[in-house]
Amino acid sequence: MEVSSTRPAKPAPRRATNLTPPAFRPVQLAKLVDTVPAGDRWIHEMKYDGYRILVAVGGGEARAYTRSGLNWSGRFPSILSEARKLKVRSALIDGEAVVMDAEGRSSFQALQNALKGDPASIDFYAFDLLQLDGDDLTKRPLLERKEKLKEILPAKSPILRYSDHIQGRGEELLNRFCDAGLEGVISKLADSDYVGARDGSWLKIKCIKRQEFVLVGWTPSDKDRAFRSLILGVHDGGKLRFAGKVGTGFDTAEMARLMRIMAPLEQKAATVAAPRAEIRGAHWLRPKLVAEIAYTEMTNEGTLRHPSYLGLREDKKPEAVVLETEHRTATLPPPATSTVAISNRGRVIYPESNITKGQLADYYADVASIMLPWAGGRPISLVRCPQGRAKKCFFQKHDAGSFGDNVHHVGITEKDGHEEPYLYVDDAEGLMTCVQMGTIEFHGWGARIEDVEKADRLVFDLDPDEGLDFEAVRAAAFQFRDILKSLGLTTFPMLTGGKGVHVIAPLTPRAEWPQVKDFASRLAQAVAQSDPSHFTAVLSKAKRKGRIFVDYLRNQRGATAIMPYSARSRPGAPVAAPITWAEMKTIDAPSHFHVANATELKKRAASKALSGWGRADQVLPDL
Repeated sequence: MEVSSTRPAKPAPRRATNLTPPAFRPVQLAKLVDTVPAGDRWIHEMKYDGYRILVAVGGGEARAYTRSGLNWSGRFPSILSEARKLKVRSALIDGEAVVMDAEGRSSFQALQNALKGDPASIDFYAFDLLQLDGDDLTKRPLLERKEKLKEILPAKSPILRYSDHIQGRGEELLNRFCDAGLEGVISKLADSDYVGARDGSWLKIKCIKRQEFVLVGWTPSDKDRAFRSLILGVHDGGKLRFAGKVGTGFDTAEMARLMRIMAPLEQKAATVAAPRAEIRGAHWLRPKLVAEIAYTEMTNEGTLRHPSYLGLREDKKPEAVVLETEHRTATLPPPATSTVAISNRGRVIYPESNITKGQLADYYADVASIMLPWAGGRPISLVRCPQGRAKKCFFQKHDAGSFGDNVHHVGITEKDGHEEPYLYVDDAEGLMTCVQMGTIEFHGWGARIEDVEKADRLVFDLDPDEGLDFEAVRAAAFQFRDILKSLGLTTFPMLTGGKGVHVIAPLTPRAEWPQVKDFASRLAQAVAQSDPSHFTAVLSKAKRKGRIFVDYLRNQRGATAIMPYSARSRPGAPVAAPITWAEMKTIDAPSHFHVANATELKKRAASKALSGWGRADQVLPDL
């Protein structure tokens, strides 16, 4: 079962022109399943025990991004030093930062120690190539991408390593890995695209159960140690609940470090409800820390059996820590498809054009693979019209339990301090469940669930007064593009499917909501003051006469904006659609595309012109 180590011949030298490092893009995620999929359609790789990072190279620079888009370049100096030497004009490489122990096993605890004091000991196992020399490779088959990846990596680098695979015989590989004390296997469809969502083309099979939990407190020790155990919590149904305690896995130094980190987070109130006998003498913590925990199983009461502490996770926020559920491999639908049954397919949703619920569902099933990288993994609000758009519609951001397991919840703290479960989806099953429940529109936060307090985009919604034609909106969009460009921000236009246009500036998640809202507000008001005959930053429709309202309020905590490719509850079933600035010059209306255009929209999304739409490596500038 050995994998061939033969390397393809080195490619011909590339043109000397350098490119800048590619921007972050959402990473492909794996579904947890019970068994390795059978057949030669699947390749199988080692599951590493480290930090998932994207390495971006170009123009003599190199950067490292976490799975949520944070720039962690300062933490991996040796990896980036080697990456700068790659003989490419630019590249975006997906892989795992790991530290190997003496037996050749990746160790999360060793990685934690290395990040604190020995970053040179961290290796990078590369397993995918998303971009090369300015070309987007995500629509190429996985094996072709891996072949190109192998070509650009040095043959004998001690730091940049190629993650090898075998084709077929995955069960044998899993058994061998488990016997060797390794973490498990990642199985991937050999001909799959890189979607940037949990679409089912990547699966993970673990040798031991392990996942992240929130640290919600600790219990005192009656012996000579800092604490007896850590109290764990997990989000279940959007609410943080007690998940047990862990009292093994840390040495004296780690216990002392944890006590220093936990001390400023102590609070009097209980963070979770728990049996009194389990939490005697508990010191409660504000839920800010996330730890990786291994365990044998979860009891019927929802607590861990034989847990062991592996280390703190700095790449995940507590809001994103949810109970991971295992799927049955035998019943999984094909990637980016759904088994959700759509009832009442003949019900007319758009009476003026006779478009039915079935046709709307078919549209969403078609565009799931291009919509999920934008709408997946972020808190969403739904516009539901169960009886059609001509009848009662309502906005929904919380779930009372009616959506089932395919639609997930992220617990978000409200202004008064209590936590509410917000909806999110991360696969086609979740998307189609929402559609089955009468959803027409999907609106998303400007932040992902990994860190809901840091914005990953600015959105300026240019909303014209009733009497204005689209030419005024077109001119306004270019004006905003130029203003934001003068501040150093690259922007992208999106037709909203309504009356206006969104001018979107992607952000590396760094600035928090108060700063983002302040920037957007001051910019909108400055534009309105400098050109009051064309713009207003005042919400009141009475003061909007003959002008365009610059809606900066999308850029605040809890606010949402229509997601790319979402349908709209408007006559003709229009959809929100990304376009280029060149197209913005001639496009006829913000409702140009509609639900009958799924095939065209997918083709457009795969085009070179739109391959980099919505992606830029930039932070909020000073204003």
